[in-house]
Amino acid sequence: MKKTKKYLEDYLDDCLLRKRLSQKTIRAYRIDLKQYFDFIGTSKDDLKKINEYIYFLNKQYSKYKTVKRKIASIKAFYSYLEYEEIIAFSPFRKIRTKIKEPKMLPKIIQKKYLNQIFQWLFNNLDVANTEYGKKLAIRNITIIELLFSTGIRISELCNIRIKDINFQDRSLKIFGKGSKERVLYLGNDQVIQSLEKYIELNKNIDEENNYLFLNKFNTQLSEQTVRILLKNIEKDLNLSIHITPHMFRHNFATTLLEKEVDIRYIQNILGHSSISTTQIYTHVTYPKQKEILIKKNPMNDYKNSDFQSI
Repeated sequence: MKKTKKYLEDYLDDCLLRKRLSQKTIRAYRIDLKQYFDFIGTSKDDLKKINEYIYFLNKQYSKYKTVKRKIASIKAFYSYLEYEEIIAFSPFRKIRTKIKEPKMLPKIIQKKYLNQIFQWLFNNLDVANTEYGKKLAIRNITIIELLFSTGIRISELCNIRIKDINFQDRSLKIFGKGSKERVLYLGNDQVIQSLEKYIELNKNIDEENNYLFLNKFNTQLSEQTVRILLKNIEKDLNLSIHITPHMFRHNFATTLLEKEVDIRYIQNILGHSSISTTQIYTHVTYPKQKEILIKKNPMNDYKNSDFQSI
C-alpha cells in the first residue's frame, strides 16, 4: 500500500507539472483514486473486484458524467503506471467500461427571465446608497453580462485577472480547461462600459497580479459566491426555474446557432476541444429550424400552379 501511495503522488505531480492540470482537477483525481483503492483494498489487479467497483459506481451515482469521470481517473492512473513500466499492462484493457450516455439537452434561460434578471441587477444599482453597495451592484452586473456575452465558464470568469483585459483592442484572454488559452473579442459596448466602471471603482486593485472579480475581503471571488448571487436573484424574483452560471453559456451558444453562426466558430469561442461537445446545441434550435423551413423552404420558389394538383 505504501508503494501505491508513492505511485499515486508521483502520478498527481506529473498531472500538475507536466500536463499542467488545474488544482481543481488534481483534487478530483485524488478523491476518485482514494475512493477506488479504499474499495478494492489489496486486490488491485483482481478483475472481478474492479468490475464490482464499476457496478458500485453505477448504483451509487445517478449522473452519467460522475461515473464516467471516476472511471476515467482510474484508467488514466493505470495508463501512467503502464507507461512508466511499473506494471506490465493496465487491468482496464480487459474490462469493458463503455457506458451509454443519456441524451441531455442543455437547459437555457427563457428571454422573459433574462429580462427580469437584468432588471433586478440594474434596480439594485439604482437603490445602492453607499459606495460599497454601488461597487457590488456594478460587479454583479459585469459578472452576468460577461457570462452572457462571451459564453465563458464560471471557473474561467473567476480566474480573470486585470492584465487579461486589453481595452485598446477589446480583447479578453481566457485560460480554459487544461490551461488552454484563447482570446475573445469583447464585442458589446455595454459590457466594455461595465468593465471600465467596475475597475474604476476598484482603484486599489493590483493591476499586474490581481483578479478582476473580488469579494468583500478584496480577494478572488469564488464560484460559490456567483452561485449564491444567482440563487438570491432566483428567490427575489420568485422564478419557476433554477438558474445556474452554466445556463448563460448554453444561452450564448444556442443564440449564436439560431443566428446561423457556423458551429466551428462557436466551438472555438467556447473553447471546446471536440466539435461533438458543441453539437449538443444543435438539438435545441427547433424554433429557428421551424422558421427556416417555413420562410426559406425550397418549395417556396415554385408556385402551386407549376405542379399538377393531387
